[in-house]
Amino acid sequence: MALKFAKLTRPAIRGLAIGQELAEHGIIAERQANGDVRYRVNIMVDGQRIHRVVGRESEGVTREQAERLIEKFRTEAREGRLNLPKGRKLHRRFSDAADEYLQRLADTDGKNLKPKTQHLKNHLKPFFKAHRLDGFTDFNIRQYRKARTTAGAAVATVNRELATLRHLLKSAASWKWIKKDAIPDIVMEPEVQQPMIALNEAQSAALMKGAIGDQDGRCWLFVAFGLGAAMRHREILRVRYDQIDFDNRRILIPEAKAGQREQPITRSLVDALKRQRAMEDEDKRDGWVFPTLNEKQSRAGHRTNMARPFARAVVRAKLDPDKVTPHTMRRTAITKLVRAGVDLPTIQKISGHKTLAMVLRYVHMQFDHVDASISALDAVLPGAITQGLHTPAAPDAPEGAAVVAISSAKSAA
Repeated sequence: MALKFAKLTRPAIRGLAIGQELAEHGIIAERQANGDVRYRVNIMVDGQRIHRVVGRESEGVTREQAERLIEKFRTEAREGRLNLPKGRKLHRRFSDAADEYLQRLADTDGKNLKPKTQHLKNHLKPFFKAHRLDGFTDFNIRQYRKARTTAGAAVATVNRELATLRHLLKSAASWKWIKKDAIPDIVMEPEVQQPMIALNEAQSAALMKGAIGDQDGRCWLFVAFGLGAAMRHREILRVRYDQIDFDNRRILIPEAKAGQREQPITRSLVDALKRQRAMEDEDKRDGWVFPTLNEKQSRAGHRTNMARPFARAVVRAKLDPDKVTPHTMRRTAITKLVRAGVDLPTIQKISGHKTLAMVLRYVHMQFDHVDASISALDAVLPGAITQGLHTPAAPDAPEGAAVVAISSAKSAA
């Protein structure tokens, strides 16, 4: 249907004085200082503001060309809506999608909600704003990385933020918000590896003592898991009594990082869990080992974070809470296995790492362990050296190495 103009008519455009402009139906005509008329468009299409200069009258541009440009924008938007998920009239913008994503994570006790919230609200949303969720490209990712590093952000920091963006886009695809092929390849930049900290025996004992003295009655049990089972923070908090095989000392972990596994545990941890279970109310003896203290904190019924009570235990142990985190206990336990000479496949079975390459990082930490192991080769060398084979050439021998005869006795040896 052709547009009808009441203000932006041809006579009205011809009558514009210098500096004056007329606007109607998103088309703007402006008389410039040189007497020329410039046309531009300013419209909203699918929630996105489009403001473009069409051209000047001296270039042959007329109001009709501005009309055609607007229709082109709207046609492209209609074509794009053909691929919209059922029930939607507009494409999702990044800012709206980020809010919905965070809400879904909160409703399902999603992992790392706090840092993801910070990444999105402080950096990703302000940068991408109304960017279409299905319109991300490799170029957009490189633009973001450059902007953040120029602002002084570390490579590791930007990698974490982009990991949040990648998880959002993958989640959006699984929720049918966008197609899988709309997700760009988000490559992480290499990071400088920080030294991994592991506690010694005295520090581990001090940490356990600090945890026993904490006001949180399950802090000590959390530390017992960390130091005695090498489990991840989240895995520990998801343990249920009905998933523990007390006789065979195994815990079923149905949702581990590398897939479902059976976690072997020590006798002392089994005994501690038996004592704790006996103190539970009868209706909770097959439930969560770390039940939530407040239903508003976790709809899943179990705790999702023990960082705060753990930090108090670290301070009581006179350790640095900036360096000693719950993950430090996992490193400590794996390091202890390496020092004990346990083979890597067995360590992998205990730690639940997906690949042996991940376990090898802990071997690289233990140079003293490696040095002690290599010394076993020293015993081979003394018997292998014979004077006859290493006699230097005589001073008056011709240039070149002397050929030393090897007796049959030495050959047999």
